Amino acid sequence: MEAVALECQGAPVEMSAGRRWRPAIEPSPSSESCIAVLLPCLNEEATIGVVVAGFQESLPGCVVHVYDNASTDDTTHAATATGAVVRYESSPGKGGVVRRMFAEVEAEVYVIADGDGTYDPAQAAVLVERLVSGGLDMVVGARIGIRQDAGRAGHAVGNRLFNRLYRWMFGTGFTDILSGYRAFSRRFVKSFPAVSTGFEVETEMSVHASQLRLPVAEVEVSYGARPDGSVSKLRTVADGTNILRAMLVLMKENRPMAFFGWVAGVFFTTALVLGVPLTVTFVQTGLVPRLPTAVLATGLALMGLLSAAVGLILESLAKGRLEAKRLAYLRYQPAHLRKDDSAEE
Repeated sequence: MEAVALECQGAPVEMSAGRRWRPAIEPSPSSESCIAVLLPCLNEEATIGVVVAGFQESLPGCVVHVYDNASTDDTTHAATATGAVVRYESSPGKGGVVRRMFAEVEAEVYVIADGDGTYDPAQAAVLVERLVSGGLDMVVGARIGIRQDAGRAGHAVGNRLFNRLYRWMFGTGFTDILSGYRAFSRRFVKSFPAVSTGFEVETEMSVHASQLRLPVAEVEVSYGARPDGSVSKLRTVADGTNILRAMLVLMKENRPMAFFGWVAGVFFTTALVLGVPLTVTFVQTGLVPRLPTAVLATGLALMGLLSAAVGLILESLAKGRLEAKRLAYLRYQPAHLRKDDSAEE
């Protein structure tokens, strides 16, 4: 495999065929970093130090940003001691932290992971290499351990169901839409709306890539157990409900005709089931024996027509929003094209 070059502030950075990202020169602390590692954290004192050190080892020259989401332990001190840049976000929820990270951090390549030690920092170089060599906008670390760990049986079943539901709603392209281990291009990060508030933000990322038809890929990564002393913040039922609600909202916002088409179909089907027998009786006798049922069937048919009309109107608005997001995405030139332009000059 040939080395892959990435330019940051005029300094070439090469990816060797090995597992480490090897910068040609050390980046200046005051300049835009070539690679930014983003770690949202809530009470991860037991693991954050090891995680930060792992990313610094796997991606030499990267800048690790730890965003403390109102921790009550010594997460901040543990992260600072390892050389991470620590910032704070008091609004609860991973989605709010991601929104702030993407807005504040400037880099060419972004890697996001959790601070709980469940993702292996050594595999970050594989994600970055795949992103840069393929000219991609997002590489998702598809977890393999979650399907094999009996202790995560509920999470594994929910993960499979949500992935199947996603493929039905938005199409193929991902096998693990809930993975928190990803690498992004600058174009993706700076055009991503990030309106989610909780763990459903990963689903929003996947939908953003699917709707804009961005070049993406998946790389299998291990998914380990939390070490002793680290407590999970996941709530299987509550988080699953939030993710399901977010997927329905995202479908309504991005594919309103499909969403309201199903609603209209339900109304029309129910109206037919109730109305056809009445119509047959009326044709045969000229009488309407069950007037309330006839009124209900008529109302349901009107609701179906209204739903279809709403879907058509919102479909036009969604197309305009999609075009606006596409234009925001195109504002940022890919890193390899900037490199080619500077070489010609």
